[in-house]
Amino acid sequence: MDRKAVIDIGTNSIKFILADMGKEGLFEAVTDRNNIARLGEGLKETGLLAADAMSRNCEAVKQFADIARAEGANEILAVGTMALRSAKNAVDFTRMVKSASGLDVKVLTGDEEAKYSYLAVVSGIGIGKGRLAIIDTGGGSTEFVFGEGDALGRRFSLDLGAVRITEEMLRSDPVKDSEVDTAYKYVLRFLSENGVHTKVDRLVGMGGGITSMGAVMFKMPEYDPDKIQGSILSLDEVERQIGLYSANTIEQRKLIVGLQPKRADVILAGALIVKAIMNKLAVHALTISDRGLRHGLLYHLGKTRR
Repeated sequence: MDRKAVIDIGTNSIKFILADMGKEGLFEAVTDRNNIARLGEGLKETGLLAADAMSRNCEAVKQFADIARAEGANEILAVGTMALRSAKNAVDFTRMVKSASGLDVKVLTGDEEAKYSYLAVVSGIGIGKGRLAIIDTGGGSTEFVFGEGDALGRRFSLDLGAVRITEEMLRSDPVKDSEVDTAYKYVLRFLSENGVHTKVDRLVGMGGGITSMGAVMFKMPEYDPDKIQGSILSLDEVERQIGLYSANTIEQRKLIVGLQPKRADVILAGALIVKAIMNKLAVHALTISDRGLRHGLLYHLGKTRR
């Protein structure tokens, strides 16, 4: 049995997958879960990871590593993204994780993160024909991959995430219309200034924010990855959800069917980012990929280490 695990340490959540590996990068998930542990909480203001955030995230990594070992994983890959790329004290956290769990955390570059997100789509949905854009929205950053057919084009990561937009611009509870308007215009401007304004034929979206929007769209009391995978999120539905989140307090959002309570505070910012990207890429819908960075990393491991 060839069983591998990936632990993806993000700004907002830690995602964990344990899978049995097959041929040519194929794999079957044994368990796939996440812990919204908020490593990047307050990072924008201080440039530092907070002590309590490091402690709870380190414990989450250790718990996932313990599960992987108990379930027979012969390899555990731990990776970090935007929060660990930008925090001045990131090395303190990686040392803490090494001490607690024995894992070396590999901090991915933005380019690497975008590449593995692309691989996740290739392994799960397929790329089809025409001009394609893939986005992976997170708490601290958003990854973009552009391509056409089998040809991979521009890929980059932007410091644009739901946590920072929430902390800086959506402070009222419930939010004010003026705050929503300001945040949306900021995201549009940020995207334009960073080269996101090319028309595409198809957009694929992944990441916890987008899959959560899919779960809200389907009113899922329990998350069903098979129903989410390949489903269509329209611009009209994105706008409907923006209105829904804007009209409710954070506590009220926690009662929305399909939304994880721990995402209640940042989901509005995530939806605004999605709407702005759809605007800039001139699309009226996106295909949701339940697969994300961790799946792309597994696919890569399976293709390169057999």
